Amino acid sequence: MKNKGLYYAGLVMVAAIWGLNFGFSRMAMDVFDPVLLAFLRFFLAVPFFFLLLKLKEKSVGLPIGVLLKLMVIGFFGITMLEIMVLYSIQYTTLANASLLNVAPWPIFTALFAPFITKEKVTARLLTGGAIAMIGVYLIISGGAGFEWSSRHMTGNLIALGASLIGALYNLVCMPLMKTYSSLRISTWYIFFGSLFMFPLTLSSWGKVAWASLGTTDYLVLGYNIILSTVVAFVVWNACMYRVGTTRSNFFRYTVSAFAVLMGYMFFKESVNIWQVVGAAFMAGGLVWITLERSPSTVVSNT
Repeated sequence: MKNKGLYYAGLVMVAAIWGLNFGFSRMAMDVFDPVLLAFLRFFLAVPFFFLLLKLKEKSVGLPIGVLLKLMVIGFFGITMLEIMVLYSIQYTTLANASLLNVAPWPIFTALFAPFITKEKVTARLLTGGAIAMIGVYLIISGGAGFEWSSRHMTGNLIALGASLIGALYNLVCMPLMKTYSSLRISTWYIFFGSLFMFPLTLSSWGKVAWASLGTTDYLVLGYNIILSTVVAFVVWNACMYRVGTTRSNFFRYTVSAFAVLMGYMFFKESVNIWQVVGAAFMAGGLVWITLERSPSTVVSNT
């Protein structure tokens, strides 16, 4: 774990930002169609990404072959992933969607990492991940169990597919980060992903009462753009490169804990003993993962 504490802290910070954004997005969806909100989040973040890239690295370009790869990554990792998450929420229970969008992601990462990034998956990593996954299940379900009925199966499968796509898109970015910074990679795949999302928003623009948007609406949109996208993607990808894709993705489990906390603080949602126990399991599993000594990761210019 030598010199990795700061990177683990960065992963937890991003998980907190994303978890709290569940609540802010719920507020925003009273005003914006979900797909339009997703588009605004990513497209309006693009100028900030390019500005940061220009200031930090003095250039923004990439070879055409890399751009084509990032175009594909943007389509699946931003456009498809965001849409699948939205539809999973529509076609299954919120608990099912939250669980299946979050819990299998690190497992899929661990399964494919040895083939794509050559990362070693250790017994400690799998044990800690399993303990953390039990925790996130209890946090999301509150001990109420999982809904297996056939009317929810479509949404369940969409959410599971979103986890698979998310894991693969994280992994295929890693080899590119050996040559190019995480900021440069993030900037371009978010740019392409937002472009592919635009046609899906055409019917939504006229439904927004733009003239009546208030300060709260703009603050929530700003949180989505600046913190949940620009800051979060830059920090997450930089930390992920140094910690490793498999190990870092288990920290996605803390997103659920912060989402529950947001619901408790701002939406008066209850927290029961099962969720407290789940938080303890999740924290214990993640601490167990971080205490493992791992080979140092090559550091790129991030």
